[in-house]
Amino acid sequence: MKLLTLIFFYALANPVTWLGDFDKAKTEAAATHKLIVINFSGSDWCGPCIRLRKEILETDQFDAFASDHLVLVRADFPRQKKNQLSKEQVKLNEALAERYNPDGKFPFTLLVDENGKVLKNWDGYPNESTDQFIDQIKPFVHAGN
Repeated sequence: MKLLTLIFFYALANPVTWLGDFDKAKTEAAATHKLIVINFSGSDWCGPCIRLRKEILETDQFDAFASDHLVLVRADFPRQKKNQLSKEQVKLNEALAERYNPDGKFPFTLLVDENGKVLKNWDGYPNESTDQFIDQIKPFVHAGN
């Protein structure tokens, strides 16, 4: 119980933000010596995308890890009219998809370095716990130090 309380307060003290601009993410990653996670999502129509967000990417455990080691980017492709993104954001997401997700897979998650080099990818919902997901990222984090 104490561990969960610590994780909760740590996450509050170090809020994690999902960016929408990959160029800004690369700049931040270079300045902070962090890796980048890119998540391609269909937030209002893709069941596995929604599950990935709720069960892994938006958990307190992942937030605590990400705040120290990762810059986060979400390229969302909602379908419902009420969830439509700005034209600028759509353009950014489409450019990112053209580079990293030309086949239009959802969910599709990548770990890249500050230069945009792909280190690892998860095609679909990773059928694992948050801790197992984080454990797959750790070797890349430690390799950079």
